[in-house]
Amino acid sequence: MRPKIVAILNQKGGVGKTTTSVNLSHALAKMGYKVTVIDLDPQGHLAVSFGQVSSRVSGIDDVMLGQTRLQNQTFEIRENLKLVVAGPRLQEIEQLNEGGVHRGQLLKEALDADSEDDYIFIDCPPSSGILVANALFAAEDILIPMTGDYLSLQGLAFLMGTIKRFEKTLGKKYKISLVMSRFSTTRRMSREVLNTIRKHFPTQVLATVIREAALLAECPGLGKTIHDYRASSRSAQDFRNLAQDFVESRMM
Repeated sequence: MRPKIVAILNQKGGVGKTTTSVNLSHALAKMGYKVTVIDLDPQGHLAVSFGQVSSRVSGIDDVMLGQTRLQNQTFEIRENLKLVVAGPRLQEIEQLNEGGVHRGQLLKEALDADSEDDYIFIDCPPSSGILVANALFAAEDILIPMTGDYLSLQGLAFLMGTIKRFEKTLGKKYKISLVMSRFSTTRRMSREVLNTIRKHFPTQVLATVIREAALLAECPGLGKTIHDYRASSRSAQDFRNLAQDFVESRMM
């Protein structure tokens, strides 16, 4: 069975894409799903967050540049959870000037091989260039982390316009979900932003919000997910709930 390929995407930085990628994927793996996470951000923060700190190891960069196969760059980092790191040459793909439309299909072609995964998550960079285009060519599902501020709403409007253009060009309809990340229950602006996106996207906002917590900020420095670091914490429970919401939303 072909895995669900999910782009975790927001062109605005600082909204919790990598935090969501790390902790949601691990929560799903702990539920028994087979998951692969691909770091498509040249900064390589996803690998660091999982405790993989070498920046010189090749990864999805060499796959997309035709140097090797995806299977050769995939390694298990937790039970049921595999990682493909970004690799030091990933920025070269962002700067490709030749190849036309084919430049946007490099990742899709790499993922076309058979897979035993239930989910493949793509942690996207905060940009709108060739790498994000590759994620949108490859994915059928999009998960958009949001934060509770006005600029996030502006960024969401721009992102939805980008997605619509891809849908028209590619002739497909994405399954889109939004998750409120870094949510402060005491901030009026956070509550207003959440209410606004629920009003405009009533069927697409996942029920669970990821509450702001110092623990989540501490995890990357230790190379641990929240489930490794403090499995009994409120934050770990938030991500377990989010994983359940996510699975159920894909069954509708």
